[in-house]
Amino acid sequence: MDSNKRKAEHSEGRDDKRQKAGKTNTRGGKKQWQVPRNNQGAVQAKAIQPGDSGIWATCAKGREVKCVGELRDLFSDYADLLYGSALDVVDDAGEDSKDVDIESEIKAEVEGIQKPSAVQLFTSVRLNMQCVVFFKTVSPIEPVSFVKRMCEDAANDSALKHTKTVKRLCPMTLMGQATEEGLTKTAAQVLAPHFHQQPVSSKKYAIRPNLRNHTTLKRDAVIKQIAAMVGPGHVVDLKNYELLIIVEIYQNICGISVVDDSFERLKRFNLAEIFDPTPKESPQESHTTPDTQSEAATDENLAIVEPDARKALA
Repeated sequence: MDSNKRKAEHSEGRDDKRQKAGKTNTRGGKKQWQVPRNNQGAVQAKAIQPGDSGIWATCAKGREVKCVGELRDLFSDYADLLYGSALDVVDDAGEDSKDVDIESEIKAEVEGIQKPSAVQLFTSVRLNMQCVVFFKTVSPIEPVSFVKRMCEDAANDSALKHTKTVKRLCPMTLMGQATEEGLTKTAAQVLAPHFHQQPVSSKKYAIRPNLRNHTTLKRDAVIKQIAAMVGPGHVVDLKNYELLIIVEIYQNICGISVVDDSFERLKRFNLAEIFDPTPKESPQESHTTPDTQSEAATDENLAIVEPDARKALA
């Protein structure tokens, strides 16, 4: 008897734990299409694929998991703010039909159980790389305007700081294969709305490439190829550009986006720098750090653009 009683109590205890574990955090009844609020229940993609769009983010070494959690919360809040009403219309479509028979209703309910209605707007991707995370995005999220809005709000109100580990955000409009052909196809789609509209409106531009864990394409070749894709009628201007073409290459995947001149004002979309700017040092006190080395490399990348672009457009 005692043995059976202990088994029953143990079974009840496990049932209670399961019920507690099954509870979801709705945070004031927010919409179910948002991404999960905890890493255990989060959906994670296996790899970045051509045709994807998304957002890169950097963080301190060893803080990748924490960074992913912070970004899930931040992205969910802004998705609700910017796109909530649009998704409500999609979710409510078809619910107003009054001529639906019972059989159709039952079928719809069964399909709803088999296929959860929650839309995964953001899906983290496991990377074999330290200090960097990536989130895939789906429509209606537009990575460039989405990231810019977050950075604009951060610059206007420091009280909005809810992240401790997130540093730079880098939106990617479209991903493609990291080959010459893949780069051409991706650039053709991303650059067209900004540089190829008729009649042509001359733009001052710069190109910023960044290569990680990749050896096939070379930085100089990428710059020349992108400059050639921009085409005639536009002028390279490294310091006073109107549009900046960002090219991110990771392993066998390349991503491209075009941002406007607010990029520099918004600390190159670095949330940590927006909230807590690094004090400017005098020339006598300046010293080289990993961060300053990275910034110097970026400036060097931009410096290559001007002569190569002019050759490509000649």
